[in-house]
Amino acid sequence: MQVIFDGHPYLFVNPRYAGKHLPPSNSEWFNYGGDKLWVLPEGSEDEQHWAGNSDLLDDGLFEFQILSQGQRCEISLTGPADPQTGLQFTRMVSLEAESPRINFHAVIKNASGHPIAWSVQSVSQYNTADARDATRHNQNFWAFSRTNSSSSYLNRYHVKFGPAENAAAEVRENGLFALHYVPLAAELWLDSKDGWLAAVDGDSRYAMVERFRYDETKPYPGKASVIFWTNGSQLRQHPDGTASFGSPDKEPPALYMEAELNSPMVRLDPGESYHFDTQWFPTRADKDFQGVTDAGVILQPLHAVQDAGAGKIRLVGAFGVFFSGKLVVHFYGAGGMAMGTQPITQVDPRNLLLLQTTAAVPGRVGRISLHLVDSHGLDRGALGEVAVETSAGIQ
Repeated sequence: MQVIFDGHPYLFVNPRYAGKHLPPSNSEWFNYGGDKLWVLPEGSEDEQHWAGNSDLLDDGLFEFQILSQGQRCEISLTGPADPQTGLQFTRMVSLEAESPRINFHAVIKNASGHPIAWSVQSVSQYNTADARDATRHNQNFWAFSRTNSSSSYLNRYHVKFGPAENAAAEVRENGLFALHYVPLAAELWLDSKDGWLAAVDGDSRYAMVERFRYDETKPYPGKASVIFWTNGSQLRQHPDGTASFGSPDKEPPALYMEAELNSPMVRLDPGESYHFDTQWFPTRADKDFQGVTDAGVILQPLHAVQDAGAGKIRLVGAFGVFFSGKLVVHFYGAGGMAMGTQPITQVDPRNLLLLQTTAAVPGRVGRISLHLVDSHGLDRGALGEVAVETSAGIQ
C-alpha cells in the first residue's frame, strides 16, 4: 500500500517485491513495505506468540470489496482464517471528500473453536531514504509521540532491541518523545496514553499523524501502546560474548521506519470479534514539531500580545492543519465570559500555517483560543488556547 498526499508519497515500497506476490511462508518474511496488520505478543516460544514471517495471516490472499463511492469512498479487505493464531482479519479503509483524513476499521475475529487472546497492530513503514539519493538515508526524518508522565518504563520508554544508549531517541522537556531516524536497528516501546504518533519528513515538511483511542480498562502487550522500529544495521552480542555489527542479509538494509499502534490485549471466544479503529491525518510539519491537537499539529505554540491602547491583539504561531476551512479566534474576558469570535484566515492541510496577524478586540480580553472551522461550518477544535499578554505581562 502507498499513501500519496499533495503529490508526496509517504510509505516505503520494497523494489525487490514491487508488483509481485509470493505464496505465504512460515519460514521467510517477504517485506513488501507499505502498511499492514500484525499481532502481538510476538515470539516463537509457544502458541500464544506469533512467530511472524509471511504466513497466512500476513501474506494470504484477501478478498477485496468496494463498499461505497462518491462523497465517501470505502473498501474492505477480508483475509483467510489462520489456523495457527485462530484469527481472521477484515479491514475497512475509507476516504471522505471534505478532508484528506484516512479512516481504518480493523476487525479481528476468532475463527477457531477455542478462546484466544491477542493484540492487533497497525504497522506503517515510512520511507526514510533521501529523496535525492535513495541509497542514503534522509537525515531530517523524525517520529514523535507523547510520553506517559507515570510511565512504567525507565526514562519513559523501553529499548526492546538495539543499544540502550541511542542518541537518536530523547524525551524533551515538554514530555515529547522524539526519534531522529538513523539506519541503526532499534525497537523502542512507549506506554503513551495520548492516542497519537507522528512521522515527519523535515526536508519536504510533509507529516502524517496516526491517531487511536487508548483503552484504560485493558492491558497492553508489554504495556506498549506505541512502538517505533528504525531499520538499519544490527548490533548483536553472541552467546560467546563477541559482538557483531552489520546486516544479516547480503544487501544493505532497506531504509525505513516502522510506526506501530497497538490495541490492548483482548480475549475472544469462538466467533467473537474485536475492532481497532485508527485515523491518519496527512499535513505539513517539520522537526520543530511540538504536539497534536484535534485540529492539527503545533510547530510554534500560539502567542497573543495586546499593545496597550491599540485595540488589537497580535497573534503568532506555526501549525499544520487536518482540515480545510478558516481559523476563528474566540475571545474571553478575565472572568471567563465569552466575548465573541472573529475569523482571521483560510487554512488548508496542504500548506504550512505561519501565523502572524492581528485581531481587533471587543474589549478587555483575558484569554483567546484559536479554532478551525471546516468548509461545512463544523468546529474541528482548537489549535491553541492562551492568556493574552501585554508589554507588562499577562492580563
